[in-house]
Amino acid sequence: MIRLAALYIHPVKSLHRIDRTALDLDPWGPKGDRRWLVTGSDGRFMTQRQYPAMARIFTALDGAVLTLATQEHTPLHVEPPGPDAETVTVSVWKDHDITARDAGDDAAHWLSNVLATPCRLVHMADPAHARPTGFGSVSFADGFPLLVTNTASLDDLNARLDQPVPMERFRPNIVVETDLPWAEDTWQRLHIGDVELDLVKPCSRCIVTTIDQESGTIPVPREPLRTMTGFRHRPGGVMFGQNAVIRRAGTIRIGDTVLSMP
Repeated sequence: MIRLAALYIHPVKSLHRIDRTALDLDPWGPKGDRRWLVTGSDGRFMTQRQYPAMARIFTALDGAVLTLATQEHTPLHVEPPGPDAETVTVSVWKDHDITARDAGDDAAHWLSNVLATPCRLVHMADPAHARPTGFGSVSFADGFPLLVTNTASLDDLNARLDQPVPMERFRPNIVVETDLPWAEDTWQRLHIGDVELDLVKPCSRCIVTTIDQESGTIPVPREPLRTMTGFRHRPGGVMFGQNAVIRRAGTIRIGDTVLSMP
């Protein structure tokens, strides 16, 4: 039986995850996922690719209020900017005209101090319209509302590594438990109760997979990317997991049965 083994959201793109027992899926992604973004002074998104210490900034949500914290800094509580807040245009990859609201100078100062570089925090107030794509809308995620991974695929990868890595390195939203490595390569649609997901393309992996998501350090340089290059390289990159869109929204929970459609 295929079932849901873990569920995650990342309230702020590239900051620490939150484990969930259930996800409420909107058409543009899980509720609370990647609605906040850290940008440079030019409005371009910042990620762990350039700032690995972003992994060490823990996040929490109390209703709509976001909390940011590290072991060294006093937690910061941020309410979503209201309609009178400054509206800014930010960019994520090739999307250069995403409308967001600036979260204010206190948040900017806190993050600039933690990351040792000038930056701002912004919020996507209206994900239904802020970033339209060919399949609907998406939050500040790289390009798709969901990332789905498979426990058996991670087991197969870890059997090839001298130092195993946890699933959190791949920053998924949905972790599916199976006993068949790389079964996700053949899936086209998943049914989880009333929810339907379309798996649209494999996910090309980057240097973020080398970063320990608890410490923000790189324990083994180039791993697991180097090992994956030897057996998971495809046109477009080194693949782990599947990008997905939400065909029918709803709520999913850990332990739910997953039906896969090839």
